[in-house]
Amino acid sequence: MNNLLKKIDYNNIPNHVAIIMDGNGRWAKKRGKLRSFGYEKSIQSIIDSLNACQELGISYITLYVFSYENWNRPKQEIDNLMDLFYKNFDNSLEEVNKKKLKILVIGDIHKLSRLIQKKLIYFMDKTKHNKSGTLILAISYGAREEILRATKNIAEKIIKGKGKYSIKDINYSFFQNHLYTKNIPDVDLIIRTSGELRISNFLLWQSAYAEFYFTDILWPDFRKKDFFEAIINFQKRKRRFGKI
Repeated sequence: MNNLLKKIDYNNIPNHVAIIMDGNGRWAKKRGKLRSFGYEKSIQSIIDSLNACQELGISYITLYVFSYENWNRPKQEIDNLMDLFYKNFDNSLEEVNKKKLKILVIGDIHKLSRLIQKKLIYFMDKTKHNKSGTLILAISYGAREEILRATKNIAEKIIKGKGKYSIKDINYSFFQNHLYTKNIPDVDLIIRTSGELRISNFLLWQSAYAEFYFTDILWPDFRKKDFFEAIINFQKRKRRFGKI
């Protein structure tokens, strides 16, 4: 671990890292368990990633917890996942609060049960003054849905604004302010576990200039050293943002 830390340039740390936490079901299946068992065992991977962020001074981390498309999975699996969320929210989010992290949630949380919505709102309010960093939970989230939602909201403002807004007002900043992530900086690095090479409708707008890191490690096996290796790989890239 110390050897990895020596390779890290602390002057080139990403400000915002996002993780597609993939491979939970496959990890469980390899062990002859239900898919939900993989999600249950992935909590340590989340803790390790949060600890790595704090150790490196990364200000924002977004976790792809449950996608908008995940609602299409079998009802029993969804019920198991929601039950797991509900049972683990208190301990997990209290741990986040101890780390002095602010919790934000992005996505269509109205599709979640009222009990889960209340817990999320409670912890967002409880941690809103924390200053050590920000944990963004993407739950019932889809990037296309987010962009459509923003477009509809802007159109409604122009139609009902009685001249207050016009087409000329729509620029990059105006549109960005209608996204779930309106006060969050763009993503610098997206990590995806399990060997899949796609972004699965995740932060399409926010990742316009993000670097991508793919690893074959299944999410429940992902540890702090693996996070550090992703950062080292990121630091080998030359980020030009369209320039020469």
